Amino acid sequence: MVPSLEPVDRPVALGEQVYHTLRVHLRDGAIKAGQPLQEVQLATQLGVSRTPVREALARLASEGLLVSGGRSFMVPELTLADVDDIYEVRFLIEPAATRRVAERTADPEVRAPIENALAEARAAHRAGDAAAFRESHVHFRSAWLALVPNPRLVRVIEHYADHMQRIRALTLDDAAIRTIVLAGLERVTEALRAGDGDAAAAAMHAHLTQARRAFITAVGLDADRPATITPA
Repeated sequence: MVPSLEPVDRPVALGEQVYHTLRVHLRDGAIKAGQPLQEVQLATQLGVSRTPVREALARLASEGLLVSGGRSFMVPELTLADVDDIYEVRFLIEPAATRRVAERTADPEVRAPIENALAEARAAHRAGDAAAFRESHVHFRSAWLALVPNPRLVRVIEHYADHMQRIRALTLDDAAIRTIVLAGLERVTEALRAGDGDAAAAAMHAHLTQARRAFITAVGLDADRPATITPA
C-alpha cells in the first residue's frame, strides 16, 4: 500500500450527464409535449455518441417523463387524469411529511432555510418575476424536504418533482396563481414556526387543494371535459 495515495475523482458518467441535461430541459419546459426526441439528433447536438443518449432516454421513459414513439421518444401530454393521479399521491404523503417536519421547525435556526426561501418568493412576487418565483418555490420545497426524517418518504416525493415542475411551468407565469401559491407557502410556514404538526399538515393539504384547482382552471380543464395539456 502506498500511504500517500488518495482516491482520484471519478468523472460523472457520460450517460448520467446526458440524463441530467435532458431532465433539466424537460423540467423547465424547454422540450415541448409531443416534440420527437431522436437519438441521432440529440447525440449530434450534445456532441456524444448514441449510447449515452439511448441510456438517458430509456431512464427518463422509465420515470414517466418520456414515452416511446417508435423510433423516437416524446414528452407525454398531461391529461386531467394525469394531474389527478399526481395530486392523489401528493395528498397522501406531503401533509404527513410536513407533519414530521413540524417536529423540528419551532427552532428558528433549523427553520432558517424555509424562511429564506419564503422571503425569496415574496420578493419575486413583488417584482413580478415569474422565473425567480419558480426558483424560490424550488428552494422552499428543497428546504422543507431536507428536514423530513424519513429518506424513503423523501425519495417518493422527489420522484414526482419533475412532473410538478412541468405543471408549474404552465401556471406560475400567471400573477394571480403566484398570489395563491405564495399564500399557501405563508400558511405552511406559519404552522411550521409554531411547531404544530396538525396545522402544518392541514396547511399543506389546503395548499395542494388550491394549487390543483388553480392549475385546472388555468389550463381550461374540468371533470366533465378531459383534455390534453400541451406546454406552450
